[in-house]
Amino acid sequence: MGFALSSMRVTSSAFEHLGPMPAKYTGEGEDVSPPLAWSGAPDATRGFAVICHDPDAPLVAKNGTYGFVHWVLYNIPGTVSELPEAVKEYTAGKNDFGTAGYRGPMPPNGHGRHHYYFWVLALNEPTDLPAGLTLWELLERIEPKVIAMNRLVGTYERR
Repeated sequence: MGFALSSMRVTSSAFEHLGPMPAKYTGEGEDVSPPLAWSGAPDATRGFAVICHDPDAPLVAKNGTYGFVHWVLYNIPGTVSELPEAVKEYTAGKNDFGTAGYRGPMPPNGHGRHHYYFWVLALNEPTDLPAGLTLWELLERIEPKVIAMNRLVGTYERR
């Protein structure tokens, strides 16, 4: 399937799709990951990966990528269909802050509302990847295994 939206559904009990994220999940709050849940993964799903990316961040890298990566989480078994708030299980990759794990929204003051895409990728094979992979390192390893994906988008604006 590759990278195309599927009928999988991603939700959170903390915010609605395209709705504002509570400050608790941002750099101005407790900076913990929000609860996420998903449904409708294909029967062939054997693993998941989760990514949070802000395409509104005013950053472009030399390799042509854009935005800011807030979270990379993988080695999630195919039997899992939700992550609790402040999840500590599974394997954390490196975010664009240069640390492992979740770091929440913290757009520049006065930069307007940013959109935070929480992607859930269903994989047709389980993974046992090392900790600390960047988004691009993870995608390089899992792209052939992606059989479904969808996202929940939250917004945040610093004033």
